[in-house]
Amino acid sequence: MTDTTIACDLCGLTVEVSGFTLKAKEGFKYFCCEGCKSIFQLLNEEQLLPKTSEPDSEFKSEINT
Repeated sequence: MTDTTIACDLCGLTVEVSGFTLKAKEGFKYFCCEGCKSIFQLLNEEQLLPKTSEPDSEFKSEINT
């Protein structure tokens, strides 16, 4: 099993917990905390899509690949 990390799409810190995600035109965006998620949401509102599915399974698969 490979230990893969995901970087926060705003600040670049390691994403250690799931749940701080947004669905954008380019795919799911992952964040290390609610603050980064909120700032990204404010700055990129036109790029976001309505949340239609939970990315937790994708998050877990990316961590475990």
